[in-house]
Amino acid sequence: MQGFGMMIQKLKESPKKIVFTEGTDERILEAASRLLASNFLTPILVGNEEAVQAAAEEYGYNIRGAQIVDPENYDRMDEMINMFCELRKGKNVQPEEARKTLQSGNYFGTMLVKMGVADALLGGATYSTADTVRPALQLIKTKPGNKIVSSCFIMVRPSATGENEVLAMADCAINIKPTAEELVEIAIESAECGRIFGIDPKVAFLSYSTLGSGKGEDVDKMRTAAAMAKEQAPTLPIEGELQFDAAVSPRVARTKCPNNPVAGHANVFVFPDINAGNIGYKIAQRLGNFDAYGPILLGLNAPINDLSRGCNAEEVYSMAIITAALAD
Repeated sequence: MQGFGMMIQKLKESPKKIVFTEGTDERILEAASRLLASNFLTPILVGNEEAVQAAAEEYGYNIRGAQIVDPENYDRMDEMINMFCELRKGKNVQPEEARKTLQSGNYFGTMLVKMGVADALLGGATYSTADTVRPALQLIKTKPGNKIVSSCFIMVRPSATGENEVLAMADCAINIKPTAEELVEIAIESAECGRIFGIDPKVAFLSYSTLGSGKGEDVDKMRTAAAMAKEQAPTLPIEGELQFDAAVSPRVARTKCPNNPVAGHANVFVFPDINAGNIGYKIAQRLGNFDAYGPILLGLNAPINDLSRGCNAEEVYSMAIITAALAD
């Protein structure tokens, strides 16, 4: 995939460190072994060193060169606790409570990113999405100007020309019923994420209506969001509201909205809610033969991403590259 080649080249030029919160998991160890062999990304594995080494030996993976960091025996733990208490002072968190919380790999790993020990984090092989996102919201927080964390899926399919067809779909995993203002944030962040994969973004705010052909509260929301996004990102090609066929089919677009620069050529799709988004990307994945990468979390001060608990080692490897490539 063109996007992965671009990301790997970027990482070769500026190698990163990525923390895995579940250091003894077989899938994590396999992916870490591959990354170490490729020599453009250093894995930091959270867990007891003996347990991690024993698991790697049992599964047959060479993790020589990986950093293994144990929350039970971390030489900067006092510094981490002090920073944690400062970040959570609004909740009046005390040092003993902080120490207990930081024994969990998800919180400990997130603090490694906050302290600059790691550039990015990938978790969720055994943790739920909430258990990955919660520490990120509490400790990493959203970027200046962003009010929410959102997500997108990057969809990839070989095309007849030999190059890959690459699309971005959002938000399919985090925000249940986003407001118009939140949809603007989702759209702009997804377009920026798409650029990393080589997408020249053209953003469609999707609906069951095309530029006023239908009426309803959801239509109004998408139309309003598209107008707001155009104001906030005047150089980004944006249109809405659009039906999906008008967004992707030049023939349909010529009929429904002729001479429109986005309609018929959209490659970043903003859905009105999580129902539509989750159903939409899975239809593309299962019936359209697209590979789905994500959910890629957007809007945070540092790259933090979540794995499916049903993931395989190949998905861990791919998501590690994506996550690290999002680091500045």
